[in-house]
Amino acid sequence: MSIKNLLERASKAYYEGNPIMEDFQFDELAHQYNWNQVGYSPTGKVFHKKRLRSLQKVFAGSGKNPLNSYPNSEIIETPKLDGACISLLYKEGLLVQALTRGDGIEGVDITDKIFNSKLVSELLSNVCVEWVYSWIQVTGEVVAPKNIPNSRNYAAGALNLKDNKEFDSRDLSFIAYDFQCEIETEGEYMEIYGNRSKLYEDDMYVLGVFGFDVITDSEWEEFPHDGRVFRLNDNKEFTKLGYTSHHPRGAYALKEQQEIQQTILKDVIWQVGKSGQVSPVAILEPVKIGGATVSRATLHNIAYIEDLGLEIGSRVKIIRSGEIIPRIVGVIEK
Repeated sequence: MSIKNLLERASKAYYEGNPIMEDFQFDELAHQYNWNQVGYSPTGKVFHKKRLRSLQKVFAGSGKNPLNSYPNSEIIETPKLDGACISLLYKEGLLVQALTRGDGIEGVDITDKIFNSKLVSELLSNVCVEWVYSWIQVTGEVVAPKNIPNSRNYAAGALNLKDNKEFDSRDLSFIAYDFQCEIETEGEYMEIYGNRSKLYEDDMYVLGVFGFDVITDSEWEEFPHDGRVFRLNDNKEFTKLGYTSHHPRGAYALKEQQEIQQTILKDVIWQVGKSGQVSPVAILEPVKIGGATVSRATLHNIAYIEDLGLEIGSRVKIIRSGEIIPRIVGVIEK
């Protein structure tokens, strides 16, 4: 199926730090064609100690709330940062493995890059006299300030750099938002539920004591966001709910729904960008989106046109990604 191939290629490019479409565009296509694959299968595969789960996406205005069955439960709301997810594995407090997200089961080994950088500490601080973890896997987002052009690509692309010194020279931060662990001796400083403390807030406190910047500490407005995350604070409730094949049932991501309009593809022209790259542009029957009249939209390249099955005269769906760039996200009829 051509759309499936497009989504697979877009997913791989996204996790490699070179996205070929905006998040809003990808989300619309994935929803339209019921595409649920998470991540991509990397080359040079290494298993995460514990699987990294994605979050269920809920769009604003849909009326859906996966946690509405828990009106008496405390819900923690945090920003959903838009960077590159990595996992960090510590044994006896020492960093022994760093992996990109990949498909959540396996990722690319970037241990040498992380170990020799200032991004995270290679040694955790003890929070009690006796170290209580045989291992701990910390998950978080590598992000760059949003004042850097294409900051998400800047952060994710850094993980693919061959030169570790160049990686360390980049303006990057690591914000932790989860951990899994194995307890050797239960510490008195926290109650354990499924290898976690009683509350998610306590989990984040522990990571903060270890020296990490954590998602609950701030709104992190200096970094790009991709929605909001809602999660049950009680880890016992969260663990009891369990997981689907893709995501936990005790948390979800709320994302803004882009306004979608329909129009006619009248023509395709080719233009030369500032970099000298030649790319196709759709000429559209003018349509209003978010108060602006749109008559053109980017088409990326010929493969994108073929994968969507675009033809002159097609009735197409169009959005303004990030409320700025018009993009075609699907064909209604030809």
